[in-house]
Amino acid sequence: MPVSLLSNRLLRRGALGLCAALMAAGGASGQTAGTAPRLADHIVAVVNQELVTNAEVQQRVAAARAEAARAGARLPSDDQLRRQVLESMIDERAQLTHARDSGLHVEDPELDRAVANVAQQNRLTLPQLRERLQREGIDFQRFRSNIRDQILLERVREREVQSRIKISDGEIDTLLAGRASGVAPPDYNVAQLLVSVPESAGEAEVAERRAIAEKALARAKSGDDFAKLVGELSDGAKDNGGALGLRSADRLPDLFVVAVTPLRAGDVAPQLVKSGAGFHVLKLLERRDGGLMVTQTHARHILLRTSEQLPQPAAIARLAEMKQQIVNGQASFTQLARDNSEDGSAAQGGDLGWTAPGSFVPEFEEAMTALPVGGISDPVTTRFGLHLIQVVDRRQTTVDIRQLREQARNILREQKFEAAFAEWMRDLRGRAYIEYRDPPT
Repeated sequence: MPVSLLSNRLLRRGALGLCAALMAAGGASGQTAGTAPRLADHIVAVVNQELVTNAEVQQRVAAARAEAARAGARLPSDDQLRRQVLESMIDERAQLTHARDSGLHVEDPELDRAVANVAQQNRLTLPQLRERLQREGIDFQRFRSNIRDQILLERVREREVQSRIKISDGEIDTLLAGRASGVAPPDYNVAQLLVSVPESAGEAEVAERRAIAEKALARAKSGDDFAKLVGELSDGAKDNGGALGLRSADRLPDLFVVAVTPLRAGDVAPQLVKSGAGFHVLKLLERRDGGLMVTQTHARHILLRTSEQLPQPAAIARLAEMKQQIVNGQASFTQLARDNSEDGSAAQGGDLGWTAPGSFVPEFEEAMTALPVGGISDPVTTRFGLHLIQVVDRRQTTVDIRQLREQARNILREQKFEAAFAEWMRDLRGRAYIEYRDPPT
């Protein structure tokens, strides 16, 4: 399924999902060193001015166990998992104190929108969200505080980590070389001043017409207004100062393309161009470099998320049954996606639109690329769940080079984010005050 840079990391670290928010509701915001932990609880770590309590750690551990059970994933032993959770919470506290000390904050209107998004993503109204939190024993204000901290965490990570990521032009070139099938020719907007030569002209008349064109060229090269020169001397079209409009190279005379290819916008061709019509003085008004040719895919999918109620084998069986219904003509892919898919594309019948290579997680893209137009995959497993994929169409299209290079830069930035994040986290922990506490005897 498609993943933007930010949403990918939100999903990977679970910043704003409801399950993650419930998991972290007792952990991200923490307590200051001046606030006593709850009765029958005890402090397990102090990070700068904030406390990590045993109850918070146990709550995270229990939530991680429940999430793993729903996903059918294996977790380490209780002691090892507890250590991992504690270290993760210490990292969060260090990041949060750094964010606050740096002056980062989240305004209430932004927080309101984030809470509303959590409810909407889980197909709940705000009152229903409050009710569900109450059933889970979580105070709504505490939930809001956790969401605020999760936003702060993402914000400080983006700011601090991105500055550490360096991407060279060579890396971008290498990535694009594996994703593009060619380069489209550039477009040119050329203005011409034509001094025509009759077909029956003798040598003297040709020389006379050439002399007029040479004088026009000299004036253009010296900086005279080209449009005025066209109005005064050209025998061709004088509208728009002789501009032909933006055209691809295959819609211009070859002689013109050869003359203007070395030029920059605003340059006058240094030599006259001789054609059957006469002598041409050419000026390049605009050049738009051609884009890279890429294969775009129009696909749609049905996503099922595994849970205790729908373990992975059952989800695979459901998707296989849906595929058979579509193949047999008993149901349409669009309607089944609307009725069953568990992501934002469901309302559009699972339609993912036109996408270029690199828009999807690798497992999804590999399966989609292998399908012919109209083909439907077997169930495909990704970290988001199980997918049934159909390729609606494919096309070759030109993507602007600058836009494509920026997309490649974003992909490379995402690939390097984890290593840069780990390096930043080591530095941050090295500067933080961290004290581990033994349980009371």
